[in-house]
Amino acid sequence: MATRQTRSLARLMLAPSVILLLIWMIVPLAMTLWYSFQNYNLLNPAMRSFAGFDNYRYFYTDPAFFQAIANTLIIVLGVLAITVIGGILLALLLDQPMFGQGIVRILVISPFFVMPPVAALIWKNMIMHPGYGVLADVARFLGMRPVDWFAQYPLLSIVIIVAWQWLPFATLILLTALQSLDEEQKEAAEMDGANFLNRFRYIVLPHLSRAITVVILIQTIFLLAVYAEILVTTNGGPGYASTNLAFLIYRTALLSYDVGGASAGGVIAVVLANIVALFLMRAVGKNLDR
Repeated sequence: MATRQTRSLARLMLAPSVILLLIWMIVPLAMTLWYSFQNYNLLNPAMRSFAGFDNYRYFYTDPAFFQAIANTLIIVLGVLAITVIGGILLALLLDQPMFGQGIVRILVISPFFVMPPVAALIWKNMIMHPGYGVLADVARFLGMRPVDWFAQYPLLSIVIIVAWQWLPFATLILLTALQSLDEEQKEAAEMDGANFLNRFRYIVLPHLSRAITVVILIQTIFLLAVYAEILVTTNGGPGYASTNLAFLIYRTALLSYDVGGASAGGVIAVVLANIVALFLMRAVGKNLDR
């Protein structure tokens, strides 16, 4: 009886927070859905009418739509490949005893705390600039011609910048998982004659599988909405070469002032994100059940 009362009291105390959270989530989504069926342009807000599915049809038939979808997938897959592989390598390195290990770990993790626009400006003006960037100086030192990264390889540049930001997160999660590995297993395998590659393949990598799955899940959700790095560096160009779905919605909303079309794009983005999250959650569930 006391347990039931305690549970009822706990639910009652949680109710305001849950209701506030639902309102905070549902109201913006409902407004976005409503505006997606309206002809509403900020240049002429008085001319407002019901558009039906015209906004969706307009957004879907936009020549940049499928390129934006492809660019979004390239950014997500490219960053995931770099951060997962690089995170595993850095985690293995940081797990080894070394002088100043704590300081090294802090330095490796610190890029994750840099704001995306600031990180993009650093890479744009100090590292990748074709005139006075670090990479341009290295190219000239080697007798090569400096590369204009944001003009010649815009999408690759975005992938590198975003991967640099998310690599510390993957490293931190994987390092934490690696430190929970029983040292006796590795010592027993080493005594049985297993070399480093075999120990990594049959002991370390299976142990890291859950952590890798969590990294992929969390990063994918955020990578689908990459925006600031594109705005600061390439502005979606040249043309639509580095425009992803989030930036295409921005162009529709704040450059064309088309609230209805941008809302339709937002609904499409939410649907696609939920589809991706559904598949990832199933993959995570299967992995965690092992």
